[in-house]
Amino acid sequence: GADLQVCTSKKLTCCTKKMEERYQTVAKQDIQQVLQTSSATLKFLISHNAAAFQETFETLIRLAENYTSTLFCNAYRSMAVEATTRVQEFFTDIGLFIFGADVSTEEFVNRFFDTLFPVVYNHVINPGLTDISLEYAECLRMARRDIRPFGNVPKKAIGQMGRSLLPSRTFLQALNLGIEVINTTDHLRFSKDCGRALLRMQYCPHCQGLTLSKPCMGYCLNVIRGCLASVAEVDLHWRGYIQALEELSGAMSGTYDIEHILLNFHSLVDDALLQARVNGPEVTEQVKKVCGPPVRKPTQSPGCSFDQNKNIQGLKMFSRDSEETLADRRKEFISHLRLYRAFYGGLADQLCGNELAAADGHPCWNGEDVVRRY
Repeated sequence: GADLQVCTSKKLTCCTKKMEERYQTVAKQDIQQVLQTSSATLKFLISHNAAAFQETFETLIRLAENYTSTLFCNAYRSMAVEATTRVQEFFTDIGLFIFGADVSTEEFVNRFFDTLFPVVYNHVINPGLTDISLEYAECLRMARRDIRPFGNVPKKAIGQMGRSLLPSRTFLQALNLGIEVINTTDHLRFSKDCGRALLRMQYCPHCQGLTLSKPCMGYCLNVIRGCLASVAEVDLHWRGYIQALEELSGAMSGTYDIEHILLNFHSLVDDALLQARVNGPEVTEQVKKVCGPPVRKPTQSPGCSFDQNKNIQGLKMFSRDSEETLADRRKEFISHLRLYRAFYGGLADQLCGNELAAADGHPCWNGEDVVRRY
């Protein structure tokens, strides 16, 4: 073909313009494939850990919920069924928050203590032969924040939940962001100039029958760096991203470690119930001022149907392994991720060195001919 656009040569050529166009398409597909192969291990590292952390958080939430329900079954059996419903709603909110839903920790902690107050009033502060009416229960729920039957415990719980749940939520979101970045850079749109340069580098030698020759290393780096110029700009941000993940992982340890806070939430609830019992006479007086004397209905709360033995056993097992499963797993993940800090900055070198270019000292293609050195 005399009308070639890129693979022009003084020597005889066995390419036509149509072949040249096909080769250009294949050259782009090849580089896309090489890009995806080079990032596959990094992508797996992040996505595998994102799934593992999510599963660990789900287990942790479930066990903390069971522990809190067990408290009611063991110590406050008469109200266990009603209280367990409130506990389930509360831990559902925790799960929604950690996995990214638009809910407020302050709001769902307050809602838990609001809805718990009528149950506690009915069974602990002012127990009777029959339960309080729904209307009276609603009045108590609305008045809880003013009456403060649980003392300072709800405020303490709001502080603990906010400071322990937010880093875990952010951590999961950050891992998903990392996967998104890799997916984006795996499917780059290459410019026209890049397409022509890739064609010249990879397939123009075929037109001269040089099907086994590979590009020279320096030539390969020039072409690939040009094609990946936009990806190189990601480098600085990627390094910052990994550093931020390291800092975030550090912030997830210590006093507000999510495991410590969730697995000890039951003791916070126990404190709240103890305060309600101690403050009972004062609380009753305040309730009478706001809601009047208790209005009761002829029904009886069912007893506890919760199988706590199974859950205590599960929790002990989790507690024993917890440091190994969450804190250590986080450290291990970060140390592996650190190895990819310069991934985007060194991508061209990686592609040419591992896949595309000829080894040093071997004859190589320089864009026009096979030479001994570039």
